[in-house]
Amino acid sequence: MRPRRILIIRTDRIGDVMLSTPAIKAAREAYPDSYIGVMVRPYAKDIVEGNPYLDEVIVYDKYGAQKGFLSTLLFALRLRRKNFDTAVILHPTNRAHIIAFIAGIPRRIGFGRRLPFLLTKAVEDKKFLGQKHELEYTLEVLKEIGARPAGRDLYMPVGEREEKSVSLRLAGEGVKASDVLIGVHPDASCPSKRWPMERFASLINTFASDERFRVVLIYGPGDPAAVSELKKRLKGRIIDFSGRTSLRELAALLRRCSVFISNDSGPVHIATAVGTPNVTIFGRKQPGLGPKRWGPVGAGDVVLHKDVGCEICLAHNCENGFKCLKAITVEEVYDKAMRLTEGLHEKTGR
Repeated sequence: MRPRRILIIRTDRIGDVMLSTPAIKAAREAYPDSYIGVMVRPYAKDIVEGNPYLDEVIVYDKYGAQKGFLSTLLFALRLRRKNFDTAVILHPTNRAHIIAFIAGIPRRIGFGRRLPFLLTKAVEDKKFLGQKHELEYTLEVLKEIGARPAGRDLYMPVGEREEKSVSLRLAGEGVKASDVLIGVHPDASCPSKRWPMERFASLINTFASDERFRVVLIYGPGDPAAVSELKKRLKGRIIDFSGRTSLRELAALLRRCSVFISNDSGPVHIATAVGTPNVTIFGRKQPGLGPKRWGPVGAGDVVLHKDVGCEICLAHNCENGFKCLKAITVEEVYDKAMRLTEGLHEKTGR
């Protein structure tokens, strides 16, 4: 069956949605005349709104407007009116499968880990093995509707308004066009992803002490106490953008940076999408949680990940004090970032 109205569903994190943007493009290339919508959570709306391969963005607010069963049911019934004939569910959740079923979408394709009987085609879920990148697993689902993806490029829309807003704020911090900006993001969604804060402080201070660089601190709303503790350790001229950007403004800011240094987190993939090379710090030895599945996909991106001999990785329940993260030194991260800045200078002549 040739799909005429396709709904792509991805209702998890920012980085996951970013890694699904090649799938959106693949659907459009396979079916240029079809109507294509995407369903995401509110915080991921900025990633997909304005994507040239989409006709519609549908927001599902699991913890807000659609928190309860009744509101989710009503959401699904409203979705039914849109007459989608094909649902491609890129992350298996009970709610996503139930919504697609109640919405009466005749063809429902996704990974068979959650309520597989609600799907018309359940793809075997081997993501936990980490044998491929998440982007590749996502594209595999698209093959089930006849799409043959050719590209892996991520896409993040950035408008003139965001570019101007960021430029004005940087100018207000005394940043000149010739300055080399180093973006640093010490946040992450769980402790098993967080390089020690004192090491981030040491790294930031090393760059800040060099007049060639300006450091931009980026931090989400997750742990205000941790960011407050970090700021107490910082010296020199630090540009603090923590908690002060929309996702599109963040993309504009990262585009302005020469290098981005981060824990394993969503902004890494935004940096890749806008062409900024990054150094990403990984912990965790579990194959399905490591860089082979979740690492940055840019050609010049660098991953730092150490095997410290743990036979079993307990991730956020680590009983070894996150030795894998502590095995990564400030000197290593600084060296990798400097190599990227030097490579950038050779390419651009800056």
